[in-house]
Amino acid sequence: MICQPVSSTENRRGRPICGSAHAPMCIGRNDRDGRLAESLRLREDGAAERLVTAYHSRAYRLAIGITANAEDAEEVVQDAFMKAITKIDTFRGESAFGSWLYRIVANSALGKARRRQGPRTALALDQVLPLFHADGRHAAPVADWSALIDDPSRRIEVRLAVSAAIEALPAYYRASMVLRDVEGWTCAEIAEALSLSVGTVKSRVHRARLSMGKRLAEALSFAEPLRSFDRIA
Repeated sequence: MICQPVSSTENRRGRPICGSAHAPMCIGRNDRDGRLAESLRLREDGAAERLVTAYHSRAYRLAIGITANAEDAEEVVQDAFMKAITKIDTFRGESAFGSWLYRIVANSALGKARRRQGPRTALALDQVLPLFHADGRHAAPVADWSALIDDPSRRIEVRLAVSAAIEALPAYYRASMVLRDVEGWTCAEIAEALSLSVGTVKSRVHRARLSMGKRLAEALSFAEPLRSFDRIA
């Protein structure tokens, strides 16, 4: 970690206190946006514009993935940038600046999605699990979608079906799955960002994948989803 001095605040040993409201901010050596974070902290001219230029596209992609609504996603991004600018003194450099910003976006998007969707609805396992006979065999054949996905004439159909299946998920399931499967976050990172346990994140991602597979199977006239939806990493 390196400390970017922004004041003369020191502890009893004469060393700067990192992380206080009027003290140097500790920035990881590998944080490529450390200078941007420091510019925001110092309220330098043009810092806000650089923030938007650097992060708008990625923040919007994350926001629309969770909200499933373009207007909501744009509001989320604007609110997240404003919060990042006004709350920059709370950034301690313990993680990369980008990670800190994405956590703000994710939480804001989840809150927006929940308000639009209304009260929570849980995904019961019997709603999303495949059906089995008493002897353990699948009640319907497990479809191989590889040919369909590679068929240019049906790619638009598949894309629309995927979008509809994601939008149909309860907001908090959708958020966990988008962060895991689209953004590539680890379950631990999602848990930290959304203030959940790792076990809860894994459960939500697993059920969201199962629900996605079932809805896609129905939408695309297949009996069952690919087995890959039943696995979680």
